[in-house]
Amino acid sequence: MHDDDFLALVQDLRRFGGDLSDVEVKRAHEKLPKSTHETLSAFANARGGVLILGLDEKSGFQAVGVRNAGKLVADLGSYCSEFEPPIRAVISTRTFESVDLIVAEIPETLPADKPCHLKSMGAYQGSFIRVGDGDRRMTQYEILALMASKGQPKEDLEPVPGTSVDDLDAQLVGAFLEQLRARRPYRYADMEDHEALRRMRVLIKDDDGRERLSLGGLLALGEYPQEHFPQLMVSFVHYPESGGGSLQSGERFLDNVALEGPVPVMVRDAMQALKRNMKRRAVIQGVGRTDVWEYPEVALREALVNALVHRDLAGHARGAQVQVSMYPDRLVIQNPGGLFGAVTIDNLEDNPPSSARNAVLMDILQDVPVPGTGQSVCEKRGSGIQDMLQALRAAHMGPPAFTDRLASFKVVFPNHTLLDGDTVEWINSLREHGLTNSQCIGLALLRSGESLTNPRYRAATGVDSRVATSELQDLVARELAVQEGARRSSRYRLHPALDAAAARASAPAESKPQRRKDRTEEILAALGDRTLSRVQIEAATGLPRPTVLRWLDRLKRQGLVESVGQSRNDIRYRRTGQQRLDEPI
Repeated sequence: MHDDDFLALVQDLRRFGGDLSDVEVKRAHEKLPKSTHETLSAFANARGGVLILGLDEKSGFQAVGVRNAGKLVADLGSYCSEFEPPIRAVISTRTFESVDLIVAEIPETLPADKPCHLKSMGAYQGSFIRVGDGDRRMTQYEILALMASKGQPKEDLEPVPGTSVDDLDAQLVGAFLEQLRARRPYRYADMEDHEALRRMRVLIKDDDGRERLSLGGLLALGEYPQEHFPQLMVSFVHYPESGGGSLQSGERFLDNVALEGPVPVMVRDAMQALKRNMKRRAVIQGVGRTDVWEYPEVALREALVNALVHRDLAGHARGAQVQVSMYPDRLVIQNPGGLFGAVTIDNLEDNPPSSARNAVLMDILQDVPVPGTGQSVCEKRGSGIQDMLQALRAAHMGPPAFTDRLASFKVVFPNHTLLDGDTVEWINSLREHGLTNSQCIGLALLRSGESLTNPRYRAATGVDSRVATSELQDLVARELAVQEGARRSSRYRLHPALDAAAARASAPAESKPQRRKDRTEEILAALGDRTLSRVQIEAATGLPRPTVLRWLDRLKRQGLVESVGQSRNDIRYRRTGQQRLDEPI
């Protein structure tokens, strides 16, 4: 870990006054704390993290140091080998504020090897997970879910006792076979109906040799799957307030319906329930006006299909429903079971490899049309998230927030249009020349109260990772945003001087244009008659690195500052003695 990254971590800890989701601090002056195994396991079972020994959280993260750094490094390295699988941590000592600290970077365990646990305690007692800034023991359900994900789940291939071909929906089967023969003529064009259902594993033999419906076949084409699995359904609730029911009126919900039937029917009925409860808004296009739904239909449909097709069908998860909850400010779709296979939150928005938890169910549904439409339930594999994000961008709406837990996956759609008239006027009032369209989208998200990460910025704008990093750093340099954290934990928030909530509450009807503060005098005063490095100028002014670099570049162009030094790591800056010339900010 670089010095700048470590310093940023400590600054964040001191500013927030507590541990971070991927950073844990322990005093550990004499020896490893008893809870060390919890943190090591939790980080390894999540996305990894950083463990710092020698900072005291109770005293505001004061650097108290460790007494015998060499011994503690050896003890921690030995302790990491006592896990299953072993934790390959990168452990180093660091002198900070005149004391020795130990920094351990804990990598994420490969999905196929989770849960990472202390061998002496066993998987069910020694497996932990990170929740917020703390560690908790994993539940039995979470451990079972992890173990089930080590191979291809087979639940959708299970024969359902007491079922037969008579339990299939005749209309769905007819549409399925017609589409199957049209799309896969080489194998199915001349195949008899019953044999085609067997080959597609809609029908399967049980241990006694009797032909039954597979669970995947029942869910895709069954007349009423809930007769056998009552909770494999969708619950839809529309709440009157953002917190749920209304305390003032006593109204618990505006609409509440249980959506049952096979997956194609549940998709159709869930979309109808959403449309019944959604509002329409007018969008001006050219010389005309178009009415559109609050949320793009494509985005909602993809989220619904993903929730139904990729939900966990294991026995311990069959008591949980897919839940659709509508609030005035957001729409939430949640399903049992987290992301499966190679798909992670980090690559979810970057066209990840297709990874199907329920491969048989998905194989069937790609040839089953949603009733009343000619569109298959799973029309394209692996592109659902991209279609969702593209539809939201086209509607100038923010990307959904994805939350992946071992036991569930949740998608939250915010109910707001980013570039409305008020927001465009606010961005124009900043008088910042040269902002890109994607930076304007980013500013709109920041103004709405969101914090941005590199992946979320990419999801909202469609730019690649390199451009996202450059544009976010430019917003920091312009003092439109502030950066918190370093490396993958970096988050960007609206600059305090531009706090949107305060501005809306106090600004007059016609707010005056806002200009960024001129930092020329601060930089020149910090330099004085000295020659300083960029880091020294940051310390003297309290300005972030991107802002310092931006103004140094401006002052060099004006001839007020010059750089000296032979290498990139040895560059320093000094005043030239030339008088300042005004330049537009």
